[in-house]
Amino acid sequence: MKIQKDKVSVIMSVFNSENTILSCINSILQQTHSNFEFLIVDDASTDSTYSLLKSFESKDNRIKIYQNDSNIGLTKSLNFVSSFASGEYIARQDADDISLVTRFERQIKVFSNKDIDSCNTRAITRNSTLITPSLSYFLPFWLSMRFKNPFIHGSLMIRKTVFEELNKYDENFYYAQDYKLMDSLIKNNYLPFILKEPLYILNQKNNISTINKEEQQYYAKCVKNNQIPKSKL
Repeated sequence: MKIQKDKVSVIMSVFNSENTILSCINSILQQTHSNFEFLIVDDASTDSTYSLLKSFESKDNRIKIYQNDSNIGLTKSLNFVSSFASGEYIARQDADDISLVTRFERQIKVFSNKDIDSCNTRAITRNSTLITPSLSYFLPFWLSMRFKNPFIHGSLMIRKTVFEELNKYDENFYYAQDYKLMDSLIKNNYLPFILKEPLYILNQKNNISTINKEEQQYYAKCVKNNQIPKSKL
């Protein structure tokens, strides 16, 4: 597929997100950088999520909706929907969260530096609390990754060529696929960057890391120890 310069391919997997999906999608549609496509896969939701998605698709041709026959999880869903991307950049968005309107514009400016391969932003919670800076503000990325994932992954934008060279998300990781991707990026000598501006709003109450904390910790430990997870716990 021919890559379209300066175009952003936003990828998102959703499951039973009827309560948050409207504000999430609207935050993307309101971006000041309007050259994007929004590729969304419904991971076999059992609520009204899919019908809500289809109503958006009928109103804006930048939105493309796909649906899994069964629930296959976030990692495989993201890899599936990314195969339709035609943009120069891949951007992540989580269905519970909101992107501030200048997010894409600011991130694309960062990529004017050809040495930078990925760009994340800082984030705030829905009550406007700034997420505390991680060790990455004081240590090199490769070192801070030994302790904790310093990246707000829903805010990720990455060059599509780099994403594909890294073989996308590692499907051995049902959870912590974001941590694994950034770990691979750094170990393969690609250069990440974090904008100090908070351009992403996290809904921490429904965050997958909170809901499945034990499993998330297990998969994160596998990343730190360079191990392949045995199976989903």
